Amino acid sequence: MPNHNQKISLKRTALEISRLGLGTAPLGGMFSSVSEQDSDDLIATALNLGINYIDTAPLYGHGRSEIRLGRALRAANSNYVLSTKVGRVLNETSSPDKEFFKDADPTKESVYDWSAEGIKRSLEESLERLGIDHVDILLMHDCEDYLEQAINVAYPVLDDYRSQGIINAVGMGLNLCAPSIKVMQETDLDCALIAGRYTLLDQEAQEELFPLALKKNVSMIIGGVYNSGVLANPVKGAAYNYAPVSEDLLDRALAMKDFLAERGVSLTAAAIQFPLRHPAVTTVLTGSRSTEELRANVADFNTDIPDSVWSELEASGLIKPLLLH
Repeated sequence: MPNHNQKISLKRTALEISRLGLGTAPLGGMFSSVSEQDSDDLIATALNLGINYIDTAPLYGHGRSEIRLGRALRAANSNYVLSTKVGRVLNETSSPDKEFFKDADPTKESVYDWSAEGIKRSLEESLERLGIDHVDILLMHDCEDYLEQAINVAYPVLDDYRSQGIINAVGMGLNLCAPSIKVMQETDLDCALIAGRYTLLDQEAQEELFPLALKKNVSMIIGGVYNSGVLANPVKGAAYNYAPVSEDLLDRALAMKDFLAERGVSLTAAAIQFPLRHPAVTTVLTGSRSTEELRANVADFNTDIPDSVWSELEASGLIKPLLLH
């Protein structure tokens, strides 16, 4: 398996990104608060470790993640490849929702806006929060309920930005395969982020999405490798797709953990490395809220897992066989 800081080309672009990328939803205080110092230390450590691909979004902490990330990037003396997202804008509010993002800006609320004006505003405001003049990649974010607008209104704006050289790459970031397939079929994407659909517990993406990506030369970025928690710590009450895990999925995760432990492999190492078995996958993107979490992810990513372990996992029926069309 590749090393975490090995660089790979983002197909159809001149960009090279690390095999392990850093997602910054936790820097918006996702589930629990993160201090400003921990945020700064995390970004500095990631860059020092050779992780050059970092992803953010206006949604994450209603701008807080972008603000924190921008501060750390401006302080760093490192090259990086940055993606942010469009499809939501932040409006003023007097009744903030801090249930999901504990560090959310209390004056802002996130609302969907797939109009051309909304897409332009989203990028302009992201650049302002980040305090930089350029992002490399723009991703259409959670557009499953707005497919026609995303394809026919938002995408042409991004395509125009790309043709002008304002951005280097156009992509999407979703949690579901079916809408991802539709967007990929009807637009000309450089990359696509899919979260939670190519993991030890869910291999749906290899059925139709990955073959289409290979056919269209789209680089796949994989997020949600722990399925929002259960594969990091499979206990009763753990999250799966941001909801309490079902008994059958928990039982499968526990069986996998025991199976791997017998072979000297941790569940978290298998989870973070699993997606790169498929040739459609370019990079794995994981979120961290501290340097300790980041270093643990790096150690898991670089752990040697013999090919025989994957073969035995497939033979056991705990994961589906690798499907190469």
